[in-house]
Amino acid sequence: MNEIPYQIFAEEKFLSVIDIFKSNFESKQEHGAQFCAYKNGELILDLHGGWADKKKSRVINPSTLFSVFSSGKAVASLVIAHLVEQNYLSYDQLVSSIWPEFAEHGKNNLTIAQLLSHQSGLSGISCPNWTNEDWYSWEKTCNTLANQKPIFLPGKLNGYHPITFGFLIGEIARRADKDMRSLGKILREDICDPNNLDIWIGLPKNKHNDCSEIIKPNKLANLGEINAATEFAFLKNWSTPNPKPLDRWREAEFAGNNCHANAKSLAQIMQMAVNGNINTKNYLSEEKVLSLRKSHSSGPDLVLPFILDFGAGLMKNAPNYFYGPYPETVGHSGWGGSCVFADHINGISGAYVMNKQNNTLIGDLRPKRIIDEMYNCL
Repeated sequence: MNEIPYQIFAEEKFLSVIDIFKSNFESKQEHGAQFCAYKNGELILDLHGGWADKKKSRVINPSTLFSVFSSGKAVASLVIAHLVEQNYLSYDQLVSSIWPEFAEHGKNNLTIAQLLSHQSGLSGISCPNWTNEDWYSWEKTCNTLANQKPIFLPGKLNGYHPITFGFLIGEIARRADKDMRSLGKILREDICDPNNLDIWIGLPKNKHNDCSEIIKPNKLANLGEINAATEFAFLKNWSTPNPKPLDRWREAEFAGNNCHANAKSLAQIMQMAVNGNINTKNYLSEEKVLSLRKSHSSGPDLVLPFILDFGAGLMKNAPNYFYGPYPETVGHSGWGGSCVFADHINGISGAYVMNKQNNTLIGDLRPKRIIDEMYNCL
């Protein structure tokens, strides 16, 4: 049997965190994973373990990239915050003021903040002729969403948007940017390239060999009571983009579900939600950081079987406490188990990524145990 390979950096007080990280492998809950955390801009934990492929021929290392699915929504939301900081957008601005076609079917009064907090009523595409190939046409998808009648009352209810989120805020970003760049390109050029962050929404071919394989779960997730919002979000044949061929899926810009990254880069970008910085470079004013944490929708979600509190694209930690003990911590989780978080009270940002997926929508116990133990050690 292969000995589990690890690369570990941690201050001595975090030895028990290392034990929790390793125990996930020893109990066969993990195949390959990374966990990283910063405190006040200083690296405090950087954990790597396992293998990048099913055959166990490639060891996880700091440059290994993981598909983090909806954890990428936090990254996309930080790109929007960056545009708000530059006064290209405001959270209170009507979506229709920048995207006039979006005003159809009672969506004219929806704000960008409401769009970011899953209140548009467009949790999926309800067009009966839609296919999972159609997602690969940006223009067709955005036109369809703009012209679609909401599945639930916009601005009054919240229902998680697993795939459509990336197109909705991606189109807002594209229209707001002075050069009409895509959200993925803004991310690379303005944020990731200057800070050497390995985060991609739209992965170039030369990075594919850095990717870890995805090991899918055997069971579907528990979606709770099924309604129209859930059905169009998850259960139609066309609800998600065709994942094959894999290279095409990786290269597409699906900001809601196909971000690729490593834990260290994600922990660094989440510093923006702590104090506006990435390392020593400032991106957001204190006012804009506070805006990220301002609650815009709270209550039972129509799509996910959870009570959720959303800021400007980021989940508030209360009432579920997936990201440590502080209610004002913000974060996001991704299908299968990944998560990112930012705790402004303690100056901590962190991320967990893995390749062995659980049938977990949010709140996977593997990162929760690691995060809880990290706070016990502080």
